[in-house]
Amino acid sequence: MRVTESLAQVRQGDRWLLLIHQLPAKPAYLRVKIWRRLQALGAVAVKNSVYALPASEHSQEDFQWVLKEILDAGGEAMVCEARLLDGLSDTDIRAQFNAARDQDYEDIAAEARILLARVAETPATEPRAEIRAQFARLKTRHVQTVGIDFFDANGRQSADGLIRGLEQSLTEQTNEPVASAPASLPGIENLKGRVWVTRVGVHVDRIGCAWLVRRFIDKHASFKFVPPKGYVPEPNELRFDMFDAEFTHEGDRCSFEVLMTRAGLDDHALSAIAEIVHDIDLKDDKFAREEAAGIKTLINGICADTRDDDERLVRGAAIFDDLYAVFSRKRGQKTERKTET
Repeated sequence: MRVTESLAQVRQGDRWLLLIHQLPAKPAYLRVKIWRRLQALGAVAVKNSVYALPASEHSQEDFQWVLKEILDAGGEAMVCEARLLDGLSDTDIRAQFNAARDQDYEDIAAEARILLARVAETPATEPRAEIRAQFARLKTRHVQTVGIDFFDANGRQSADGLIRGLEQSLTEQTNEPVASAPASLPGIENLKGRVWVTRVGVHVDRIGCAWLVRRFIDKHASFKFVPPKGYVPEPNELRFDMFDAEFTHEGDRCSFEVLMTRAGLDDHALSAIAEIVHDIDLKDDKFAREEAAGIKTLINGICADTRDDDERLVRGAAIFDDLYAVFSRKRGQKTERKTET
């Protein structure tokens, strides 16, 4: 089962707004000022002094304000709508947007981990006003980044989970009610016969989750791929690795780890795979798995070769099948050696 991008999204991907400008030599600070304005809008540079945004009324208004600022300062600027015909492709520009947002999310995640460590080290009896103030600024930054995440960068789920985990850790130190996590579902049987929903453009965590479902939970499971924003789940659907999903990042754990734990899958080989998925998806090298770099390259190769999510799941499943076989065999060999001794 598959839900493709809406017509509006396709049009947004096909057409772009370009701000083409030339700044005067003075004042010197103007270049930095305009650059910061464009960064705040989420625009990316496609050529020198040429910035792009997905075509929309909101983007046009944003660019017009920047254009006015450039003209008022004595510079030259124009805004035009464009369709790419040769050279850069829509996919190339989308990748630029996602790379920029992934870096933003990575910075947010790194700061959230530092604050989580400070919360853990600070006794509950000591004031946490400074940590709360830093968290408030970080949360605002996260909201702003989500607002300019036009193409659902993969790094968002990690940052979302860390922000939620940090907020819960801080809230638990007071008597304020803590937002409850999605309730655990009662056993694997309750997970069978469901439609599993995730956002389009699956990557390592979502590919791994889908493999986990079909291999260990429901071999007949069906999957639906939907736009990342605005989807309302239907009865009998379970969402994973997306905003407000039943199974998604929780604190410093990726969706694969969360799904595995809550489905009660206690397996040494799966735990090893979960560590690899974590290291690739969260980019924090928490488990320092030596296999992560190679698996990341293989998954990136699949995603670069096809945009078809069903095909990505099938090809990714073969990688995870091989990984599971390797780790299961290693466990068996260790058990045999212990028995012999």
